[in-house]
Amino acid sequence: MNVNNISYDLPQDLIAQYPIPKRENSRLMVVDRNSQRFQHGHFYDLPNFLSPEDLLVVNNTRVFPARLYAQREGSSGKLEVFLLRRLEKNVWDALIRPAKKVQPGTRIFFGKSGVHGEILESPLAAVTRRIRFEYQGDFSTWVEKLGTVPLPPYIKRPPQLEDRERYQTIFSRISGSVAAPTAGLHFSKNLLQKIRHCQITLHVGYGTFKPILEHRVEQHLMEPEYYDINLEAAQCIRKQLRLQQRVVAVGTTTTRTLEHVFLKRGGIRTDCGWTNLFIYPGFKFHTVSALITNFHLPRSTLLLLVAAFAGRELILQAYREAVREKYRFYSYGDAMLIL
Repeated sequence: MNVNNISYDLPQDLIAQYPIPKRENSRLMVVDRNSQRFQHGHFYDLPNFLSPEDLLVVNNTRVFPARLYAQREGSSGKLEVFLLRRLEKNVWDALIRPAKKVQPGTRIFFGKSGVHGEILESPLAAVTRRIRFEYQGDFSTWVEKLGTVPLPPYIKRPPQLEDRERYQTIFSRISGSVAAPTAGLHFSKNLLQKIRHCQITLHVGYGTFKPILEHRVEQHLMEPEYYDINLEAAQCIRKQLRLQQRVVAVGTTTTRTLEHVFLKRGGIRTDCGWTNLFIYPGFKFHTVSALITNFHLPRSTLLLLVAAFAGRELILQAYREAVREKYRFYSYGDAMLIL
């Protein structure tokens, strides 16, 4: 499939730069795959489109403030250090800008925090840098104190204090993501209590923003992301499938986790590990029968997953409708329910 076949035109003023005051007041487009029709409402209407037997599956990952600032030894110039994933207790992969300023052996310092690091050899052709940190105390506490929220690159403003919690779902519990599972941002505690649900974990990596550079989407390689399905969630989802009742995935991250584990284990089981499952048109879904998602970038892996679930033509038609109706797009934007 040519990547240009999953594109659309979007006016820049429809890219949401700020969240709306109340999460559940975001707009909701409902896409019916059988009738090929759309309905428009608000996210607080969600229970009206679901049945009491439906089961929501949400991603309880929590975004950590992964963007830090440092200086090279002997230099006052500022470096941006974007933590990506922990490899060992004190070794991380990170993006560093400007990258040309750091080579293996370079020592960097994080202000007066007492934390410093050394740049290690990275895998051949890697765009990331590997850092060994030296510190006293609890590393996570230090990151939470000095790091800033890693807002997506299409949000053209500095992070603000409210982003620390607003760029988290209300069910976020387990720290490990560098981007929010944005379909979950629309839930309030009151709304979530009205719907049967269970929780799984997938830590969203920086690869979620990685563009598809190949002309053929099949040649794109997904970055691996860590997931965990606990016993309670596995039993709940397995029962739902056995009764042939709907599993409603909240987000593409939840969808990829469930479909990966089903393919790996032949069903939904307690499991953890890494997934680089790439879902694009032609994929056969085994667990997810309805999907809540945000509006995604053109030519992105996220949009390809949604197109695989609902059909490319229907999704592109829905996106054109969303543009006409002036929906808000991307992370802080509005939502879509695909039935």
